[in-house]
Amino acid sequence: MTQPTPARARICRDCDGFSVVAITTGLRNRDGSRETVAATCRACNSTGRVRLVVKREVAA
Repeated sequence: MTQPTPARARICRDCDGFSVVAITTGLRNRDGSRETVAATCRACNSTGRVRLVVKREVAA
């Protein structure tokens, strides 16, 4: 039995779909947990996906 072809996901090339990540600073809080900073992807505005752009050829 054949399987349907899934739709192509338009995942951001810059963040690979992980639009917000937590980066450790190397410091620790008073309770011993790591101090983190949230970083967001600027290319996709933290959505993880990009718009589909249709390229058109211009006749000269």
